[in-house]
Amino acid sequence: MPDSDYPDIRRLDLFSDMTPEHFQTLMRGAYVQNFPPQIELITEGEPSDFLHVVLSGSVDLFSAWNGRDTSMATVRPISTFILAATIKNAPYLMSARTLEKSRIVLIPSQDVRAIFDVDGGFARAMVTELAQCYRSVIKSQKDLKLRTSLERLANYLLRQQRHAGDAAAFDLAFEKRRLASILGMTPENLSRAFKGLQPYGVTVDGTRISIGDQADLERFAKPNSLIDDFST
Repeated sequence: MPDSDYPDIRRLDLFSDMTPEHFQTLMRGAYVQNFPPQIELITEGEPSDFLHVVLSGSVDLFSAWNGRDTSMATVRPISTFILAATIKNAPYLMSARTLEKSRIVLIPSQDVRAIFDVDGGFARAMVTELAQCYRSVIKSQKDLKLRTSLERLANYLLRQQRHAGDAAAFDLAFEKRRLASILGMTPENLSRAFKGLQPYGVTVDGTRISIGDQADLERFAKPNSLIDDFST
């Protein structure tokens, strides 16, 4: 792997507290690849051979069962996936595919586990990241089980608005079919949900979202940091 990629990886919280020697050891077995869009990187049920680091592009984590599939999360630079399977030496619970041209580092899982055993800073960072992932899963479950489809969409739009700098108009990060999957809806239900939000000032033009009455939408959505703030 080119040394020029090391600083980007080193800045991740997961690797920032490692000793220089252990970081170099870990990177010695790693390599970087460029993937075109819609390439399956891992398949659920297969052994977790590598820890992946997304340097550029984006990756869809998804799962399939009985003829159905659903998007679970989107991984964007610079971040890792799937850490739990790597450290547990267990099969992947999700599959992953590129959404666009992506540059990805592959670190052998056995090397990650070996460094975990000897580097305290790395071990603590790994536990912290796994704890954050667990909390994010709990928040996603609360969103799915405690809210109606209309409330889930409203709060998703408010979160996306914050990511867009609180702009009154912004673009969805991906197509509506995938958004429906992430929110646990069918595309038809998502279309009805968008129409259901029109009385609260939400207008849609393709993937362009406009929020005309911020206060009214927030009164309906009732955003809650214990569900919607994935940074804590």
